[in-house]
This record gives sequence, structure tokens and C-alpha cells, in this order.
Amino acid sequence: MIVAPARRRCSPPARRRPLALAAACAALFLIVIGGASAAPPRVLCDAVPTPRPLPDPATCPRRLGLPATAAAPTAASTAEALLAQARERIGGGRFDEAGQALDCAEATLGRDADWSLHYELVRQRGILAYRRELIPEALSRFECALKLSTAHEDRDAIARDLKNVGSALRRLGDFRGALRTLTASLRMQRAQGEVGGAVLNNIADVYRELDDSDEATRHYREALAAFRAQNNRVEAGHVLESLSELSLDRGDAAQAQRWLQEALQTYREAGNRAYELRVYAGLMRTALSRADLAQARQWRQAAFAIASEHKLGLPASLQLQIARSERLEGRADAAAERLRAAIAALPEGGVERIALLEELSLAQEAAGDRAAAIATLRGAHEQERMLSRAQQDRQLGWLRTRFETAERDRTIAGLESENRLRRGELRQRTLLLWLTLAASLAAALAVGLLWMRRRQRARLLDAEREVREEEALARYRRETEALAEDRSLLQALLDSRQDAVCLIDAEGQVLAANRAACELLDADAASPVGQALGDYLGEADREAWAAALEGMEDASEQTLACARRDGAIRLQARLTPWLRGDGLIVLGLREDVAGAVAMTGLSEATANSDDSAHDAHLREDFRRALVELMLAVVESWERSTGSSRLELAERSRIWRVTVDDGRLRVRAMERYLSLARLPRRPRWRDVLRSAYYVLSHCTMTAQEREDLQRRVDAALAYTRRRALV
Repeated sequence: MIVAPARRRCSPPARRRPLALAAACAALFLIVIGGASAAPPRVLCDAVPTPRPLPDPATCPRRLGLPATAAAPTAASTAEALLAQARERIGGGRFDEAGQALDCAEATLGRDADWSLHYELVRQRGILAYRRELIPEALSRFECALKLSTAHEDRDAIARDLKNVGSALRRLGDFRGALRTLTASLRMQRAQGEVGGAVLNNIADVYRELDDSDEATRHYREALAAFRAQNNRVEAGHVLESLSELSLDRGDAAQAQRWLQEALQTYREAGNRAYELRVYAGLMRTALSRADLAQARQWRQAAFAIASEHKLGLPASLQLQIARSERLEGRADAAAERLRAAIAALPEGGVERIALLEELSLAQEAAGDRAAAIATLRGAHEQERMLSRAQQDRQLGWLRTRFETAERDRTIAGLESENRLRRGELRQRTLLLWLTLAASLAAALAVGLLWMRRRQRARLLDAEREVREEEALARYRRETEALAEDRSLLQALLDSRQDAVCLIDAEGQVLAANRAACELLDADAASPVGQALGDYLGEADREAWAAALEGMEDASEQTLACARRDGAIRLQARLTPWLRGDGLIVLGLREDVAGAVAMTGLSEATANSDDSAHDAHLREDFRRALVELMLAVVESWERSTGSSRLELAERSRIWRVTVDDGRLRVRAMERYLSLARLPRRPRWRDVLRSAYYVLSHCTMTAQEREDLQRRVDAALAYTRRRALV
């Protein structure tokens, strides 16, 4: 708590000098509201070293008179004792000894002690600087203490430090800033339910400096009530003195005297005789303001009695009022002598010297020494000018320091903002990079999954195609075995006949021939099978033979006279369709001699078909199914390969390609694309072979493949139903 023992008002020009310090106060409140973490870092201002060298911590406590203890003292206990000694010596006005105690405490603590001891050290240094009238230094110490208490969230200490900062700002002339800071301290104390009188007294002092006497009086009364509630008589007496000065400023001497008499009684109860002497000075001033010399003489004699009884020195304020009373009583020489002695006892540059010099000039003038009075008055004015100049210099230095600090903080804040912006940009770029990397990895993963899925699908399709091909191969094997069995039966049937008979396909290939036919064709028993029958005929008859084969697709019977290839004999060939279908032709051969018995064809011998209406309906459905199957085969081929039906005939080698007017044609295949042009004896095996070729060599969708296979199965069903296989 900072309350000056003897309050002196600044000169009116210095008191009313406007100072623009809003920026500094704003920065101060930013410091106040700054939060601290659970383990806050060391505050920067606490790390500032003391300008002078510190004493040896091992010897300075004994040199300062600390009592020895039985147990070995710790650094913390020694520092606490030194801080208590410093507080006591500051209160007693022994500032040099207090500074030595604080230096020893700092040397003892080091830099790793508890924060509360460092905080108390900084605060006591601020109080010492304040009492030494080093207000800028005191303000810096108080602000450092405020940072420490704020960092550790000590609300009691924060309120106390705000009050100290406000008091220092008031002494520097920043009354508005002081009022804001003190009001913040008062608000915190009220929130905690513990309002101290010191902050109310300081607020009242600020309002008094701002010439707002009503607010000053109200806060003085609140401070007085708070001190009395705390049973703090000394501070209550200080408030009563301030109220008396405020009443004198208003010209109400009677009220001022009542306040002073109450203060005198308060100090007597507290047993503080030094403060009683200061109250007597105020009482004499009040009596002299009313020109009541008798009352002033009574107060003077009472003050002499107390000083003599308790062997106390008279304060400068009391010496001034005694000299004034002596001058007004006509004892100017005695007054001048008293004033010279009082001035000599004061240090150079003291504020109280000015009032004493002014009163000395009046005493010298009353004694008739005008020249000395003028010289003394000039000296008083010169000292007042120097003090005012020094105060202005301190204020300007403080303002310059605050401005430089604000500029430095602004620069630091700008750099920090730029660093935060760059860090944010760096984080954003890093995040963008990671997002890009993640997106790339996700895209690569998606592509990999898609590729694996395609490979899996391709493998499934390949496996499905292999299964279908294996099934088709198995079917082909079964059909081949069935055909081989049929051919064996057919060969046995043919061999049982006496006449020459051959079974050929639509292209003239020999499928089976009995022994009589082999002998007639001049061929071995196995040599004609698989060979073109035209190779066993003469070259002159081969063209007619080819024409006869073409005509068999629609004709029911054809007869051809031809010669054997060696020309030894002439042959008569009779071509009839095999009644069991598949476009096969039964060829009957005999020598062309007169009177030969008519040849009986295999078709007649084995003809047992029932031309019933039901068979005719089935045959018509079968023909329609063949046409639909062939159309589907050609369409699937053209859609999957982009090639024409001519290329299908060439690649599959199933259908014969002919030249018609210089153009390649597949007239045999084209007849199977229309029901009206379909031969009476269709070669259904060639149609099925074409379908199997397309299924094996073309890429199709599952639906297309299933549809084509369904048509193949339908055609096969008709052949089985008619026992054509």
C-alpha cells in the first residue's frame, strides 16, 4: 500500500498539464487481461538484472544484522527475512538500508527460486523507487509485478499491482490513465468482496487532481469507512488530513479544523506522535487562514510540548507554520532564523524548500531587508523552476520510453503477425501437399483397384470362356463320336449292298463308300473317304459334276453320265438327297451298258419317313430356326469383328466362296439367310459349325453369347427330335 506520509501538491500548472497517454494505458490493460498457463514461463521483465553488482549472498545477511538460527537457513527463508527487513526500513524512511536488504535478497534468491519471492522483490523495489520519488522506475517495477501476478492468476496481487500502477501514473500526471487503472483495481476488489481503503484514497486523490471535489470527497469518505472497518487508524488519519486540505481548498476552514481535530484524536489513539505534529501544522494553517493568532499560538505550544516530551524533530510543514505565526506576531527575525535552520536541514532539491524560501523572503521583507527578500524569492523561484523542469524531464523521459516501448511492441507484434501469417501459409501449403499426396495415393489406389478388378473380370471371363470351350469341345467330341458311330453303321449298311453306293456331302466329299463303289471307281476301300469324288472322274466330266452338286440343293434327283478318270469305263451316276437330312447326297453308280437293270437308290431302300402333318410342321420350325441362327451368326460376326460375311466364309472355310462377274460371292451362305431361299435339304451341320466358329473366335457380351448359344441349342433340339444326328 502506497500512501505518502506527507502529501505535497504540485504547482497548478504542473497539476493541470494535459498528457496524452491513452496508448500506454491500453497496452497496460492488454497486459492485465493476458492469461497464463498452468506452468507459466518466466516473465521477461523479471529477467532484467539489477544495474549495480549484487553483494555476496553468503556474507550480506550477517552484515545486515539478520539473527542467526539454530537450523541451517534456506535461501527462501533468508530471502523472506530480508524482504521483511526491507519493508520495515522503507516504512521508517531508511531507503539506503532498504536498498541494501533488497540487493542481498536478490543475490540470495538467484534465478530459480519460487515466483512469489521474485514477485515480492520486484514489488518492494517499486515501492522503494516510489518513496525515493523515482516515479518512472517505480512504474516499471509495478508493471513488472503486474505481469508476474497476471501470469500466475493471483487476483489479490493483480488488484494490488493495479492500484500501485495507478498511483505511479497519477504522480506522473497521467490522471485519466491512473483513474482507469485504479477503477479496474477497485472493480476486482469488489468482485472478491474485499475492498481496500488505499485504492479508494488513491482514486480520491486523482479526482482531486482533476478538480472534481465532489467525487474526491465521496471516495475519501468511502476510504475512511474502509480504513476504520479494518481498524487502520494511521491510514484513516491520512484520509482525514486529505479531507481537511480539500475543505481548505474550498475555503471552508471550520470544516477543515473539524477534520484535523478528528485526525489528531485518531493519531493519539494509534500512539503516532510524529503524525500528531503534522496535524498541528494543519491546525495552525487553518487558524492563520482565519487570522486567529491566539488559536495558532495554542496549537504551536501544544506541538512544542509533544516534540519536547517525545524528543521528536519538528517536520518542515510545522516549521513553516510556526515561522508564519511568528512573522505575523512581529517576530520576523525569529521566523527568519527558524526558516534558515529548517532549510539547512532539508536535502537539496526538496519540494518543501520552495515554500520555506518563499516564507523566508516574506520574513526578510517584514524585517526590512528587501534586497535579501528579493534574492531569497528569486532563489525560491529558481528552485521551483528547476524542480518543474526536472519533473517535466522525467515525464518526457517516461513518455519517450513508453513511446519507444510501444513502437518496439508494435514492431514485435507486426513481426509476430507476419510470422503467424507465414506459419499459416506454411501449414496451408503443407496441408495442401499432404492432401495432394493423399489424393494421388487415393487415385493410384483407385486405379490399382480398377485394374485389379478388370484383371479379375478378365480372368473370370477367360475362365468362363474356357469352361464354355471345354463344354463345346466335349459336345463336339460327343457329336464326333456319335457321327463316327453313325458312319460305322452307315458303312456296314453300305457294305451289305451289292450295288455301288456312296454317301457324299454338298461339296462332293466322300463320306462313305461300299466295296462295290470302290471297285467301280478303281479305288481302295479307304481311299475315297475324305476325298472329292470329282477326282475319280474324267476331267471332261468334272464341270458337269460340279453343276449337278449345285443343283441338288433344290432338286430331288439328278442323273449324270460320266467317265472314270482312267477312261476305261463309262459310269452312270444317280444323285438323290438323303432322306435323313443334313444336305447329304446318296450317289448310286453303275456301268453305263445297255439293258442294265435300273439302280435302286439308298434313299428308296431306306425311305421309311412318315410324311405326316406333324412331321411337316416340325420340319418347317426347324428350317425357321436354322435361318434365325444363321442371321444371328452373321450379325454377331459383323458386330464383333467389323468384317463382312465374306471374310467369315473365308476364315472359317465352311462355306464355298465363288467368283461371279468378277466379284467374290458366298451364294451358298446367302441362301441360309432367308427362309424363302433356304434349300429343301439344308446343310444344318454347316450352320452349327459356323455358330461354333463365331462363339469361339469373337468377343461378345454375356447376353449376346447366351442368346446365340440359345439358338444353337434350339437347332440341336430339332435335330435330336427328328433323330437327325
